[in-house]
Amino acid sequence: MSLVMTGSEVMQVLDMDLALTAAEDAFRAYGEGRVNMPPKAYLTLAHGDFRAMYGEIFLPADHICGLKWVNVHPGNPARGLLTVMAKILLNDPETGLEFADLDGTHITDFRTGAAGGTAVKYLSRPDASLLGLIGAGAQARTQVAAILKVRPIREVVVFDRHLAHSQAFADYLTATYGIQARAVSNGAEAVREMDLVVTTTPSTTPVVRREWVSPGTHLNAIGADAAGKQELDGAILTGAMVVVDDWAQASHSGEINVPLARGEFTPQQVYGSLGEIVAGKKPGRQTPEEITVFDSTGLIIQDLALGLAVFKRAKERGLGEEKDFLK
Repeated sequence: MSLVMTGSEVMQVLDMDLALTAAEDAFRAYGEGRVNMPPKAYLTLAHGDFRAMYGEIFLPADHICGLKWVNVHPGNPARGLLTVMAKILLNDPETGLEFADLDGTHITDFRTGAAGGTAVKYLSRPDASLLGLIGAGAQARTQVAAILKVRPIREVVVFDRHLAHSQAFADYLTATYGIQARAVSNGAEAVREMDLVVTTTPSTTPVVRREWVSPGTHLNAIGADAAGKQELDGAILTGAMVVVDDWAQASHSGEINVPLARGEFTPQQVYGSLGEIVAGKKPGRQTPEEITVFDSTGLIIQDLALGLAVFKRAKERGLGEEKDFLK
């Protein structure tokens, strides 16, 4: 039997605390070599793309494998559709039997936010309180939700290409979290003197310049998730502690992919993976002054760990519909 869950059912059990716990479990498993994870495969289309992500993970009390089929279609909002939509299947590795069929759209949002929150926990200064956002879309929401769980944020500065979007997002943050938030009209204002900077754009040209970044800043580079995408000035990377989620994916489609291809950045300049840091194999931030960067491409093990947590909580609460797809 497979538990089938819609997006609204997933949201009845999904929260950021659950996502952060699952993210740490997934990154720790990665750092300890308890995963089997080929790089994601891309299907490029005229107006977007699909990614097939699949893998296996040994969690403290569970051993599962699974698949996520997820799209990115930037023009979808004009059609009244989400840019990103996903489906997640969970399987028993011993038999191959499917036991969960989940809408993965919200899980994708939350696990990406939780990865950013985990990076901030291990790589930023503990007293980081000023957060700058470049991009004010759906992913920015879960990045902020996760970061607020791990750092004492007192002000958020928002920049988006459309000032109205920036202002709407700032208003949302104040109304939702009761924190000070303001919209600005240029990217430099959202970066200068910030303790934390999060980029969530689909840009193929840098949206953050090196001269804007202060000593001690931590940057989450979230938007670069396909070959040719780049949000950060390459000079930021060469002078920073650069941490990836996975080398194979980051070198092909993460923030480092363009500087690597141009010879502006070398593989040896990557400090390590977030999993190694979470697992205690490498230290995180070592001085208050260093600049740190997390290159997030998104890993199937994050989806599997959070998908399993959602499945277990749904079973406890009697949510979803059991289906036998073999009949």
